[in-house]
Amino acid sequence: MESGGGVVDHLADERSKAQFDVDEMKVVWAGSRHDFELSDRISRLVASDPAFRKDNRVMMSRKELFKNTLRKAAYAWKRIIELRLTEEEANKLRFYVDEPAFTDLHWGMFVPAIKGQGTDEQQQKWLPLAHRMQIIGCYAQTELGHGSNVQGLETTATFDPQTDEFVIHSPTLTSSKWWPGGLGKVSTHAVVYARLITDGQEHGVHGFIVQLRSLDDHMPLPGITIGDIGMKFGNGAYNTMDNGVLRFDNVRIPRDQMLMRVLQVTKEGKCVQSNVPRQLIYGTMVYVRQTIVADASRALSRAVCIATRYSAVRRQFGSQNGLETQLFWLLVLFQVIDYKTQQSRLFPLIASAYAFRFVGEWLKWLYTDVTQRLQANDFSTLPEAHACTAGLKSLTTSVTADAIEECRKLCGGHGYLCSSGLPELFAVYVPACTYEGDNVVLLLQVARFLMKTVAQLPSGKKPVGTTAYLGRVEHLMQYRCGVQNAEDWLNPSVILEVFEARAARMCVNRAQKLGSFPNPEEGFAELSAFLAEAAVAHCQLIVVSKFIEKLQQDIPGGEGVKQQLRNLCNIYALNLINRHLGDFLSTGAISAKQASLANDQLRSLFSQVRPNAIALVDAFNYTDHYLGSILGCYDGNVYPKLYEEAWKDPLNDSVVPDGYQEYIRPMLKQQLRNARL
Repeated sequence: MESGGGVVDHLADERSKAQFDVDEMKVVWAGSRHDFELSDRISRLVASDPAFRKDNRVMMSRKELFKNTLRKAAYAWKRIIELRLTEEEANKLRFYVDEPAFTDLHWGMFVPAIKGQGTDEQQQKWLPLAHRMQIIGCYAQTELGHGSNVQGLETTATFDPQTDEFVIHSPTLTSSKWWPGGLGKVSTHAVVYARLITDGQEHGVHGFIVQLRSLDDHMPLPGITIGDIGMKFGNGAYNTMDNGVLRFDNVRIPRDQMLMRVLQVTKEGKCVQSNVPRQLIYGTMVYVRQTIVADASRALSRAVCIATRYSAVRRQFGSQNGLETQLFWLLVLFQVIDYKTQQSRLFPLIASAYAFRFVGEWLKWLYTDVTQRLQANDFSTLPEAHACTAGLKSLTTSVTADAIEECRKLCGGHGYLCSSGLPELFAVYVPACTYEGDNVVLLLQVARFLMKTVAQLPSGKKPVGTTAYLGRVEHLMQYRCGVQNAEDWLNPSVILEVFEARAARMCVNRAQKLGSFPNPEEGFAELSAFLAEAAVAHCQLIVVSKFIEKLQQDIPGGEGVKQQLRNLCNIYALNLINRHLGDFLSTGAISAKQASLANDQLRSLFSQVRPNAIALVDAFNYTDHYLGSILGCYDGNVYPKLYEEAWKDPLNDSVVPDGYQEYIRPMLKQQLRNARL
C-alpha cells in the first residue's frame, strides 16, 4: 500500500521472504472478503483526501484541535451523504478518519441506548432525528463521584403527576455528570441516567432523553449548567473530544422521554413492568463491550505494525568477537528484529493482535446469539455472556494498553517522538481500561460468576459455553500433562487441556478459600486480588480456545496461511505459560521440566515467524494515513522522513528563538562579564 509512485520500498527484501499469501491473510484478518474489500476501499478513500490530514494535530492548541475535529466530522458527514454510503460504510469512514469525536458517542452510545431501551413509539420519534443528525446525542451516566457504581448514581428523576413531567435534578456536587464524550460543547440531547422517584419511592436507575441545548442558537436550556472538563493526557489524543460536565437544577421533561421499553410510568405515577424482559437491556452492554474488544485488536495491531516495520529498518551493531570485528563493527550492522530479545518481546504481541481479532469475531457472534435468545425469552446464556464480555473487555484492553507502551520501547528513542505515532496512540487508547467498566471491577464480576458456577457443581447443574470445562472439574483436578519433548507443545489439545486445568484448579482453590470465611462477602473482599487472578486465567483460556477453534475452520489461503496462524496461536499460548509460570507450576498443571520444554519450543517458533514478520503485519492492510507513523510507513524510508518532519515544528519557524533577547542574551552577556573578573 502507498508504496507506488517511484518510491523505493526499503522493506521489499523482507516482503520477499514471506512463506504465505499475504493477500489471503488480509482476508482472514478482515473476517471475510466482503469486509476486506470494504475496509480497503474506505481506508484508501480517507487516506487520499487531504481534508482528513492528521499529522499536524499534536502542534495545535486545544481550541484549534477541537475546531479542526468539528470540521472533519462535518466534512465526513457531507461525504457520507454525497457518496450515499450505507451505515456499514459510514461507520468504516468514521473509523479510518481516526480522531476521537462527538460522533463516536452519538452513533456508538446514544443511538444504541434508544434502540435497546426505547419503546417502539420512542424509537420512531427519536431515531430518525438522530440518524439524520438533526439532533446530536451523548450518553450521560458517569458522575463526578460515581463511575462503576451505577446503583450509587445521585442524579434524580422525580415524577410530578400534576404536570405529567419528570423533574431531573443534581442534588449534590458529586452528582454532576462527568466525562461523557460529546457533552461539553456539542450534544443537543443526552440519554441521562437517574434515580427514578415516584410518589416518594425509588425504583432504581433508568434512562431519560433530555434536551440540553437550544436547536436554534445552541445555548444551554434553563436549569442546565454544562461545559468541558479540561485537557486530558497526551497532546492531540483524546483532547479532540469535548468530555463534559453537566448539572441539572430541577429541569422538567415530558413523561414520555423516560426510556420505557422495560418499565413504564403511567400518568398517575404508577410503575408498570412491560412484557419486555428487563434482561433485554443487557444486550446493549454485550454489544458495546464486544466492540471494545474489536477495538483492542485494531489498536494493538497498529502499534505492532509500527514496531515490526521499524525493527526491520533499524540496524544495530552486532557482537564484537575478534579483532577484525572490533575494528570494523560499524560496518557489521544487524537488523534489530534479528535479536532474540527483540523477538521475544515483539512476536508475542503480533500473536496477541491476531488472537484478540479472532476472539472479537467470536464475541460478535455471541452478541447475535444472545440477542436472538433474549428476544425469544431465553435468558439461559445471559449470565455467562455478561461475564465473558466483561472479562474479555478487561483482559484485552489491559494487555493492549501495556503492549502499545512496549512497542514504543521496542522502537528505542525515536518511539518517544510524536511522529512515531505511538505516544498519541497510547494516550488515545488507555481510557479503554476504565470506560465501560473499570478493568479490575470487571474481573471481580467474572470471579463472582466463576465462584457461583463452582458452588452449583454439586447440584448437577451443567456449566455452559466458556465455563463448560468446569463440568469436567474432577478430571481436570487429577490431570497430569503428558508433554515429553518440545514438539509435544505444538498439539492444540495439549495446550487447551493445560489451560483448562490451570483455570479449573485456580477456581476450585479460590472457592475453597472463600468457604472458610463465615461471611462470604467478607471473604470476597479479603481474597479479591486472588479472585481476579482466577478470572484472568479463565479469560486467557477463552482467547486460547477461540484461536484454536479458528484454526479448525475453513481458512482461505491454503497451508501457508494456516501454518502461520498455527505458529501465532502456539506463540500466544506458550508465551502466556512463560509469563504466568507461577500459576501453571503451583497448580500442578505442568512440571518444571515441561515448562522448560515450552520455552524451548517458543524460541523455535520465533525463528519460524521471523521471515514472515513484515508480511504478517502487512496483512493488517493499514494505510500510512491510518497508522500515522513515520517509523511504521509502508516503504520503510524512515530517516529522511524523520529529518523532514523535524523541520515542520513551529519552533523551527525562526532560527533565533523567541525569547532570545529577553532571556538568553542577557544571561550570556552576564557570563562574559563575570569571566573578566
